[in-house]
Amino acid sequence: MIKEIIVVEGKSDISAVKKAVDAVVISTSGLGINDKIINNIKKASKNRGIIILTDPDYPGKKIRNILTSEIENCKHAFIPRDKANKNGDIGVENASPEQIREALKNARAENSEENHDFTNHDMIYYELIGNDNASKRREKLGDELGIGYCSAKQFLKRLNSFNIKREELEAAIIKLDKLVLKDNDNENEKET
Repeated sequence: MIKEIIVVEGKSDISAVKKAVDAVVISTSGLGINDKIINNIKKASKNRGIIILTDPDYPGKKIRNILTSEIENCKHAFIPRDKANKNGDIGVENASPEQIREALKNARAENSEENHDFTNHDMIYYELIGNDNASKRREKLGDELGIGYCSAKQFLKRLNSFNIKREELEAAIIKLDKLVLKDNDNENEKET
C-alpha cells in the first residue's frame, strides 16, 4: 500500500490508479476544483502526504499549479503523454497499470527552497533550448527523469526544484543520445 494519498483529476483516473496500486485516491473534480476540495487535500497532505498525478495536458498542469500554490510538501508523479494517450484522448485513465506504477515509483518531492544548480547556460549546453530539437529533447528527458514535459523555463525550474543532480541529468542525456543514435542507424538501414 502506498502511504501517501494520490490526487487525480476525476473518477476515471481513480479507477485506473486503483487497478494499478493499493492506495487511497482522491479527485479534484477536474477544473471544478474549489476551496472545499483544496482544504480536504491539505488535510490529507498534513496527515499522510500526497502525490499529485494529473493528466499530461494543459488542464492537468493548471490543476497541478493550483495545488502546489496552496499546499506544501507535495510529491509529483508524471506519466509521459505518449503513454497516457488513447485515440487522441490524453489522461491518466488511458495509461497502463505499469505506467501508473512507474510514475508513482518515480514521484519526486518539490523542494520548498529552490536551488540554482542549473542555469540557462546549462539549458543551451545540453541542447534543451536554442535549437530545432530542444522541445523533443526536453520531452524525452522529462520522461526519463520523471519530471514530465514542459516549456524550457518550467523545465529549468523543475531541474532545480526537484533537486535533480547533474550526474542524473547527464546519465539521462547519455541514454537519450544512445537511443537517438540507434534510431538514426535503423532509419539509415531502412533507406539502403
